[in-house]
Amino acid sequence: MKTYYTLFLFFFIVIVKSQTGFNVVYEADYNLIYKSQTKNAVVQDAAYALLMNDKESYYKNMNKYVGDSLRYEKKLHENSPLDEQMKYIAEFPENVGTTNAKFYVTLEMSDKYFRYEETNNMIWQLVNEYKKIGKYKCQKAVTKRYGRTWIAYFTKEIPFPFGPYKFNKLPGLILEVYDDKDDYHFTMYSFRKRKYYCKSANMHSNATLVKKEKVFDYQRKVLADPTLTNKFIADPEERNFINKKGQERAKLYNPIELKIY
Repeated sequence: MKTYYTLFLFFFIVIVKSQTGFNVVYEADYNLIYKSQTKNAVVQDAAYALLMNDKESYYKNMNKYVGDSLRYEKKLHENSPLDEQMKYIAEFPENVGTTNAKFYVTLEMSDKYFRYEETNNMIWQLVNEYKKIGKYKCQKAVTKRYGRTWIAYFTKEIPFPFGPYKFNKLPGLILEVYDDKDDYHFTMYSFRKRKYYCKSANMHSNATLVKKEKVFDYQRKVLADPTLTNKFIADPEERNFINKKGQERAKLYNPIELKIY
């Protein structure tokens, strides 16, 4: 039998349609350590790029960041060898644009692209606790959001109110943020000035605009969705096996957002 993982390659093969760029002044790169299952979880990791200027930020999986750049330059395309395309897949492929007022999220679900907007009203409680992260003095802050309690450490030495994923609105860049169960733990490992225009920031700016409710907990929906299995797997026994495994993984899925807000 083909492996269960192979099927999900089809969820991440990207066809370039249109692009929206982003004016980059600084870039912070983060490592995420996470547990995507609630039972017998294997600890995994992924890297992310946070592109910033004075007014907004753009968060993107590092594999997609590199892969989309290659696609934009036509050095990678849908006819490239599968092992080459596999280098640029991501379990969390959503892009998050952040302004002071809103989040703008683009993501893929069941081989289609969607986008939604969300009010940026994150509120933090500052805590009189400090620690050193690298060369930066960082202060602690706590918030409750998306069904989890989050602890962040930010530094006023880098005066950007941004952070990984949707975490922002602190008086300095967030260098570390994690939930109180430590299921999702972001740590910055690089910060540098870039000053360039990223033409491939959003390769799917024409994605269908929907309410967040439609795509909330999208990974669980993708795992449980038999559409692509039925489309690409001809053998009934193999198809049933993969669909059953998908249902099992969906029940145990541990998303970063447990609640919609």
